[in-house]
Amino acid sequence: MTSTLPAVSEATARHEQLMETYSAHNYHPLPVVVVRAEGAWATDVDGRSYLDCLAGYSALNFGHRHPALVAAAHRQLDRLTLTSRAFGNDRIGPFCADLARLLGKDMVLPMNTGAEAVESGLKVARKWGYEVRGVPEGRARIVVMAGGFHGRTTTIVGFSTDPQARGGFGPFTPGFDVVPYGPDDPEAQALAAAMTPDTVAVLLEPVQGEAGVIVPPPGYLAAVRRICDRAGALLIADEVQSGLGRTGNLLATRAAGVEADVYLLGKALGGGIVPLSAVVADEPVLGVLRPGQHGSTFGGNPLACAVGSAVVELLSDSGPDGVLARARELGAVLSGRLAELVGHGVVAVRSAGPWAGIDVDPRRGSGHEVCAALARRGVLAKDTHGATLRMSPPLVATPAEIEFAVDALAEVLAARG
Repeated sequence: MTSTLPAVSEATARHEQLMETYSAHNYHPLPVVVVRAEGAWATDVDGRSYLDCLAGYSALNFGHRHPALVAAAHRQLDRLTLTSRAFGNDRIGPFCADLARLLGKDMVLPMNTGAEAVESGLKVARKWGYEVRGVPEGRARIVVMAGGFHGRTTTIVGFSTDPQARGGFGPFTPGFDVVPYGPDDPEAQALAAAMTPDTVAVLLEPVQGEAGVIVPPPGYLAAVRRICDRAGALLIADEVQSGLGRTGNLLATRAAGVEADVYLLGKALGGGIVPLSAVVADEPVLGVLRPGQHGSTFGGNPLACAVGSAVVELLSDSGPDGVLARARELGAVLSGRLAELVGHGVVAVRSAGPWAGIDVDPRRGSGHEVCAALARRGVLAKDTHGATLRMSPPLVATPAEIEFAVDALAEVLAARG
């Protein structure tokens, strides 16, 4: 396959210059400037098309501009977009009921971003620890996992083990204990040793996304659940990336046969249209919040809730043509094809449904260089931690499109061999 992306065009260079001059330099994007997109495909300022195999870090699980989600947004735009939580609106109640029923929990706390959901979950866990568990005030501790990624707020980066995420942002919030995750502690022995009478919760990603799609070994999440039960601590599952179909299941936690006490959702919950996140738990946990103790001007706004209810409806289709069945089909194709590349420029592959972490042989180039070469072949992907690539195509992609993406990767690696 020949390159579809020549030297940076004048139009692309103009947009990049504006970003370089006026936008904070907190990202290092590829030289692709998208102007429109639909389904699994995006088009840049020069009219070139790309298969989007990042899908907005799973915020676009249902693809760009999904017709049902766009229609829900348009209907709500014509009626009401924001009231603030000082007043009620006719969308928040139905949305919370829809999401609570989908997950089999009692209550929903709607917020905006994934980081907000995580911060909210941490606050709720501490308050629950004091009011329900009887932990002495000011002593609550939460165990977190090395390699985890939960957002960019000061509290969250304070317990990150990524020096780039936390460097220069201290001092940090106390009260967190970091233990090895999954493959580095398959029987969760380090976690068990870290639990104290003051431990109110364990926070983890059932699959670590930013770390490179790190999948825990069989039985690990069940061991974590048993440890939490013995200690009387909450299990908080950050499913912001892994949930809502990304692994081919509604929740990655439940795919392992484990039920969390608190689910943190985001990204795909807003359908790739609006920011929408949520903390979902039973009443004894979320019921500790009372008026004035937590809030958000845009949390639960009617536009986001209308889209969120449409997302729940998509996920409720458990038939052979539903989004979860499609995701499982795509996952089988992606993992099967990527396995063929091991030993041919790929060192290792980890996958969970249509979501893969691909460790490239460093001799073939850095992850960023491989992603740039993929873009020249019409595929958008994202690197992380040096020579690791992540692929997370929209769940509306076709098997043929997955084949196209892996073929492009094979060509890139062969050309750099």
